[in-house]
Amino acid sequence: MRCLIVEDDPILSSQIADAMSGGGFVPDIAANGTEGEYMGATESYDVAVLDLGLPGLPGIEVLTRWRAQGVTMPVLILTARGDWTDKVAGFRAGADDYAVKPFRLDEVVLRAQTLLRRAAGHARPMLSAGPLRYDTQLGVITRDGVALKLTAFEARILGYLMHHPDRIVSRTELSEHLYDADSDRDFKSIEVVIGRLRRKIGDGLIETRRSEGYVLHGGGA
Repeated sequence: MRCLIVEDDPILSSQIADAMSGGGFVPDIAANGTEGEYMGATESYDVAVLDLGLPGLPGIEVLTRWRAQGVTMPVLILTARGDWTDKVAGFRAGADDYAVKPFRLDEVVLRAQTLLRRAAGHARPMLSAGPLRYDTQLGVITRDGVALKLTAFEARILGYLMHHPDRIVSRTELSEHLYDADSDRDFKSIEVVIGRLRRKIGDGLIETRRSEGYVLHGGGA
């Protein structure tokens, strides 16, 4: 899943990106509000981590413009301000959650994972599809209780499908949510990985719909 980090402190943005990568996200970084507003409006992200105190455009204005343009991704705002009025302003602009600096990096990851899961309609951190279970907090996918040995890319594809079970996920949608902004998006690589996943999780769980995409069957809350 892709994550947009809009933060002007290069050290903090790098730390957040590393933590998000460890949590199964593919992060992109915008160093100012103007760049962040453009990236969030033109790229497909599953969640955004947005600082309020930004050069260019303030975070509240970035968020207001995203929502005005119909950008619906969950947004976690970061702020060094403890004043409740700042948090209220963020929620009124369309924020979904907030973290006050200083914060623990694992808190940001867990909050982002929770927003992502709820946006996909899942109330609990454990997702299921047939014999598969995905612990979104630990990032572990099991089959019949045994952890699967997956590459990072395989885990991202299967994790995305488990967030969206029993519906067609096109190759375009997968590529938009699995690669960062600078990567070449290769449909053939996705097809190869889907083939490997079928061998690892068992036939019949992932169906290919010709000219449409893939369906992971057996979804549960």
